[in-house]
Amino acid sequence: MADPRIYLDNETLAAGARLRLPDAAYRHLVQVLRLRPGERFIAFDGRGGEYLAEIVEVGKREASAYLVSFHDVDRESPLDLTLAQCVSKGERMDYTLQKAVELGVTRIVPLISSRSVVRLDSDRWDKKLEHWRGVVIAACEQSGRTRVPAVETPIALPSWLDDEAAHGTRLTLDPLGHHGLRELPPPTGPVTLLVGPEGGLTEHELDRARQAGFTGMRMGPRVLRTETAGVAALAALQAMWGDWR
Repeated sequence: MADPRIYLDNETLAAGARLRLPDAAYRHLVQVLRLRPGERFIAFDGRGGEYLAEIVEVGKREASAYLVSFHDVDRESPLDLTLAQCVSKGERMDYTLQKAVELGVTRIVPLISSRSVVRLDSDRWDKKLEHWRGVVIAACEQSGRTRVPAVETPIALPSWLDDEAAHGTRLTLDPLGHHGLRELPPPTGPVTLLVGPEGGLTEHELDRARQAGFTGMRMGPRVLRTETAGVAALAALQAMWGDWR
């Protein structure tokens, strides 16, 4: 059985250090997995590489660990991938974020479009953003990633198109698009993938995306659900241009 992996957001991680486990790590490693002194796990801080760590002391409400050694492993994709995903409901969005992390995305931008069905006030958006970042961290723990993708604050699609610097390869999923992935030239820089909501992007939004430098890309003759479309496209991008080749 592989050693469990845990994210520790701690700027002082270093081989040879001893540290108190944060509450979330204590609950997962000690209360859920029931690790005891002498048992090992993998720790990472999202900045690259990971540590072999060992539980050294367990109390009723806390535990401490020793960082045995640092391993400079790199499991990141050679593609600099941004997923600009129009927000979908509940578990659909969680699924998209989880699988995007597993597929190597480096940045996630939640977007609010005219057909988005999720409408929240600022406080609830803050809670939603905190939840999404937790989903991303859990996916990093599961998939072996050593860098945590950024999840940006949700923004309205028009504002994002106006503010986003036009550089790299920019793609949007469009069932009526004139290009398939194989027809596009390989990227020489970052890749941004724009995915619409449940009802798709409106024609006006597609026009605005084209004006912002996005190329409409079709994904076969079938219409994919929003939680499937981005995941399928990311997998195709990795197969064509990333580390699945």
